[in-house]
Amino acid sequence: MPSLKDLKNRIASVKSTRKITKAMQMVAAAKLRRAQDAAEAARPYAERFDAVLGQLAASVGGSDTGPKLLTGTGKDDVHMLVVITAERGLCGGFNTNIVKKAKQKIRELKTAGKTVKILTVGKKGREQLRREYSDLLVGHIDLSGIKTLGYVNAQDITRDLLTRFDDGEFDVATIFYASFQSVIAQTPTALQVIPAQFEAQDGDATGPLYEYEPSEEAILADLLPRGIATQIFAALLENAASEQGARMSAMDNATRNAGDMIDKLTIQYNRSRQAVITNELIEIISGAEAL
Repeated sequence: MPSLKDLKNRIASVKSTRKITKAMQMVAAAKLRRAQDAAEAARPYAERFDAVLGQLAASVGGSDTGPKLLTGTGKDDVHMLVVITAERGLCGGFNTNIVKKAKQKIRELKTAGKTVKILTVGKKGREQLRREYSDLLVGHIDLSGIKTLGYVNAQDITRDLLTRFDDGEFDVATIFYASFQSVIAQTPTALQVIPAQFEAQDGDATGPLYEYEPSEEAILADLLPRGIATQIFAALLENAASEQGARMSAMDNATRNAGDMIDKLTIQYNRSRQAVITNELIEIISGAEAL
């Protein structure tokens, strides 16, 4: 049985931990508001930009003169997986869920006989993947010093990815991140960015026809890198909002658990203290009777 002093120290330690988790929850809540607003503000632009590129890509069709970012290399032997996670932990299963989805894709590709390469964005994803797939890691992008994500950060990732693609390092690139739904729901998502894929747009076949100057191929060649950067930027914002939502939820659970533990330890402390007092009274009464 722990002594009264041990129980008192444990209660004080858990109370101190509860203060920390409560403070982290409040900080995450403040950051979540800004991150959520940024992610929601970026969605309409990203969707509209994707729609414009989709219309241009549909007009080019299967043309041999189309940009390489759209038509691909003609094979899918080497896959580059860009795994975007957080730089810090204490956010529940947020990082693990993204890595789990990436690992599932790695197993599928290796079973199909494909070559897999991994580019990580965020320290936590790199730490987990390095344990099992250290031989597949080809690069890492550190965002730990970035307080507020900007489009320039997405451009840096895109520039690295496009340079590797131009050098022939891979045929297909897919990014992994968490799509923000709510504070308690963040969905791990995989999105192929190279070759670029666009959802079919519903349109009127008799609608207006446009003449492009320069050609559709030339416009696509200029817009596709920006489109990839926009997709990556949207993924970074979604991931940032998801991280803060997951951390807020995890710290709320930790605060509640600390409160429950304090209640249990307090009850145990009171019972032990009462037992000590009772024993002392019994000893005093026994001594008095002996006299």
